[in-house]
Amino acid sequence: MRSRLAGSFIALDITLISLELDVFGHVLAAIEGKKVGRCNDAFTSPLAGVRMQKGSNQIANDEALVPHAPVNCVGAYAPIVGADPRRPFVVAQIGQSLDGRIATRTGESRWINRDAALDHLHRLRALVDAVVVGVGTIVADDPMLNVRRVAGRHPARVVIDPRGRIPPQMRFHADDGVRRIVIRDARNTVSPCAGVETIAVNGVDNRLCPRQIVDALFERGLKRLLIEGGARTISQFIDADAVDRLHVLVAPVIIGSGKIGLDLEPIDSLSAAKRPDTHAYVLDGGEVLFDCNMREGGRDDA
Repeated sequence: MRSRLAGSFIALDITLISLELDVFGHVLAAIEGKKVGRCNDAFTSPLAGVRMQKGSNQIANDEALVPHAPVNCVGAYAPIVGADPRRPFVVAQIGQSLDGRIATRTGESRWINRDAALDHLHRLRALVDAVVVGVGTIVADDPMLNVRRVAGRHPARVVIDPRGRIPPQMRFHADDGVRRIVIRDARNTVSPCAGVETIAVNGVDNRLCPRQIVDALFERGLKRLLIEGGARTISQFIDADAVDRLHVLVAPVIIGSGKIGLDLEPIDSLSAAKRPDTHAYVLDGGEVLFDCNMREGGRDDA
């Protein structure tokens, strides 16, 4: 009797464990299919290694299109890969701390975000036609703006420089076979370095219209754009409604003071706040990628 009772309890335990594992599996599947993904190899994603045909919703296998992307993060790249080639597509990317800082009060910003976030940034560069930054970013950081951490081609380099401030020794000017473009105020007559293209845009108070910049680059064959920085440039593009997708990478660090990230036109009521449809992906090291669809979601009407 005692052995039969013990056997019954063991069978019950096995059944409960199986049920718990089954429920856990369904929870993971629900998380993956909804708003949250975890960027590591523990899960599989229906978008892993996908290729979205340009201008359509068709999907086919092609791991090379999103090089070495963590399986649960490929969904963040699908809108870029599948962007309609008949119109511009703009993704902006900003990295920040938990408290919304992008630098200390002395300007130190390397490295708020760590390896997984940097890999993501380089993956974005590999998927776009051009990376766009403001001249302040060039002067402060002298970035290379190329693809090094993942496989992929280098994008064209574009700097927004209304007054011709960019020094000639900056790495932006490197003659490495990649297109280099300077966006200038139409009233500025400063000549660029040899081999650098110039686009003249009408400006107001040393500010150039983001929509005109996007259109001008599109006319020159640069259809998918990454607005990489700085925060002021990204904010201006968002204010001008010139961003399709916003990627915010939040690092698990609290700075407590220093330069804030996005700084948009002021609002007086939360009903005017932007609430984009957003998916979140957890990266290695605890960083979180928020993929914000700036064309869907709307404002808070509550």
